[in-house]
Amino acid sequence: MKAGIPTIAEKNRIINNIIKAITSRDNFLLVGHKNPDEDCIASMVAFSLLLSKFFKKAHLVISSEIHPHFQYLLNICRYNSIELVKQCGKIPEKISTVIIFDTPKPSMIEDFSDSSSLLSDSNILKIEIDHHLEADSDYIGNNGYCLVDEASSASELVGLIAFKLKNRTGLLERHQVFELFSRNFVLAVLTGIIGDSKMGKYLKTNREKWFYRNFSNMFNQLLSKKTHKGSKNLSTMKEVFDELEKLSEKEDTCFRYMMKRKNSCSPVIRSVVLNPSDMEYLKLNYDHETIITVARYTADKLAEESSYLSLVVYYDDPDVSNLIQFRMRRSQDFKKLDLRKVIAHFSIENGGGHPGAIGFRIDRDLIENIDEYVNLLISGTEALVRE
Repeated sequence: MKAGIPTIAEKNRIINNIIKAITSRDNFLLVGHKNPDEDCIASMVAFSLLLSKFFKKAHLVISSEIHPHFQYLLNICRYNSIELVKQCGKIPEKISTVIIFDTPKPSMIEDFSDSSSLLSDSNILKIEIDHHLEADSDYIGNNGYCLVDEASSASELVGLIAFKLKNRTGLLERHQVFELFSRNFVLAVLTGIIGDSKMGKYLKTNREKWFYRNFSNMFNQLLSKKTHKGSKNLSTMKEVFDELEKLSEKEDTCFRYMMKRKNSCSPVIRSVVLNPSDMEYLKLNYDHETIITVARYTADKLAEESSYLSLVVYYDDPDVSNLIQFRMRRSQDFKKLDLRKVIAHFSIENGGGHPGAIGFRIDRDLIENIDEYVNLLISGTEALVRE
């Protein structure tokens, strides 16, 4: 039977173990319970967003039919390169970690292909995040990796992991994570909390109320700053749904704008370069996070389109920084080049990532002609591919 974690020290130890798994492992499979509700889906999406910030691959199992009201959560997955494994879909190879959310006991886990073999494989780490205690509940995750405790929702526990991560500034800097509490992450966590607590009506403890109050305030501040200036605070779930549907539409139009600037001259690299005038247009029509999120998504789509590599370049808002941002991705089928070699080859100091995806930043004052620099970057990367 599941019970609350007895001490703060033990809870911190479990969270530290989960954070270490996030940073040291890859290829995560996320699964919830049968007929998932808003908290189950939202907690999986929120955790997937944390993984994406560390350039980790997340595969989210959605075997059941999803209510149309939750479609915005799946749209968040689309634009953050979180892969959905639908009913009877093939589970990706080389899964290193399975994370189970909001599921009281093993018999309630969502059905998916090869579920029994994956869950019984001792070489695959099982992490559990759940708030169901006592009754006939039973643990699913490995010892030391079960964040199972009293909480308003599983989403609240994902939020707790994020708050702990926020204090690990050295770790975040090493992994080039600059914005942990993004709009979509806060929206996903808040959706889970208000879904399970019915807009906070059933919150009991001061801790539960603290999480709800903080994420609610964070959500409204982010929405006001990044989305619709002057918008009123949202007070109902319907308003949350309506607002998120608007954001999804904006992401679609932003993506189409970026793809119109596609360059296919290189046989190896599909690229998009968003110059200062492009960024002025985007800034007028979209919030900062939408631009960044869609730029990452565009890099993923271009990589798969080329079957090799992609490059997306954009200028930061001058109010934010004086940097030019570069995002390079590798297609799923192309394994020959470790993209970190690109950073080493060009002696780039401000950058990082993993073999399949890198990001780096260069002061715009150091680049006289962006087109010439991009051509140099592409030709040098092509040479690395040929080696």
